[in-house]
Amino acid sequence: MLYSAEVMEMCRVAQGTNHGPAPIPQEGAWTKAKEIKDISGLTHGVGWCAPQQGACKLTLNVKNGIIEEALIETIGCTGMTHSAAMASEILPGKTILEALNTDLVCDAINVAMRELFLQIVYGRSQSAFSEGGLPIGAGLEDLGKGLRSVIGTMYGTSAKGPRYLEMAEGYVTEIALDKNDEIIGYKFVNLGKMMAAVKKGVDANQALQEASGTYGRFTEAAKTIDPRKE
Repeated sequence: MLYSAEVMEMCRVAQGTNHGPAPIPQEGAWTKAKEIKDISGLTHGVGWCAPQQGACKLTLNVKNGIIEEALIETIGCTGMTHSAAMASEILPGKTILEALNTDLVCDAINVAMRELFLQIVYGRSQSAFSEGGLPIGAGLEDLGKGLRSVIGTMYGTSAKGPRYLEMAEGYVTEIALDKNDEIIGYKFVNLGKMMAAVKKGVDANQALQEASGTYGRFTEAAKTIDPRKE
């Protein structure tokens, strides 16, 4: 350790009260985090790239400072999906400090990591008050049984009005209109459920029918249209 001449000439003065860091809530306990290994919790962060063409939702499950589980969800950029694939290999097994200083390939994923790091080290994790935290695998619960991200895709123009393309229930195949041409419901197919059935050997057309459903007053429609073609 090097000291300047000015500091060397100073006399020693006691620091007095030094009670350490303020405790943060972590997995049902209050922790004074002094080292990376003191950090645990599951939480989410959202990031975006410089041109804001795409975004990333990052979910990490951290135990004793180590990332044990990572879920990377991206939207709006094709290249970002490949970056997410690499991030899924890069993140697990790293400390959150390593991950913060690792190139996660895509700006949006890097920004999400930064935002998530700030949340978790300040005790703002989703599992802050869950005794023992959440098990490894909890991140998959966000995806549901079909293991697909929840995506909402809507499009509209002043000339032709709105089009529902994808909702929480799934891929929208038809939208229902009343006599005033206002949307009153839609028909959808749950792609996760459909593909699970196809993998089990169910005929594709049958799987499509079984995975389809409606929302709203679909049966009362004056007419239905394909939102992608009509």
